[in-house]
Amino acid sequence: MPPWPGKQQSRPRNSQTRKSRLGAELYGRRGETLAAWYLRLKGYRIVATRVKTPVGEIDLIARRFGTTAFVEVKARKHRGEEAVALEAVNTSRISRAAQYYVARHPALAETPLRFDVIFLAPGTWPRHVKGAFDAS
Repeated sequence: MPPWPGKQQSRPRNSQTRKSRLGAELYGRRGETLAAWYLRLKGYRIVATRVKTPVGEIDLIARRFGTTAFVEVKARKHRGEEAVALEAVNTSRISRAAQYYVARHPALAETPLRFDVIFLAPGTWPRHVKGAFDAS
């Protein structure tokens, strides 16, 4: 019997695809852990990590001097891919997730909010871009 016309068929994933996705997931988690420690060394307090909301995920939420920073972490395997990584940042997803988080934590609405990006690559220091994009 043919599939229902409106139903999308998913591709079967082979073990190599699963392994590469798992490797990418582990690489990303490692990058988020390194970025959190980097921020701690710079005097930030990590409020939350890997915040999942119905509208998106926030990698790190950090506070310093009364400012709350919603941080997206981009880990790359090669130097010089920052421009590509910055283009890959889904700003609307992060800003929607931040709005959802602030709605759940109303005290944050009265504090300055900022969206940062941290780039990580082997052999380089982390690059912290404060105010990388605007939520509006």
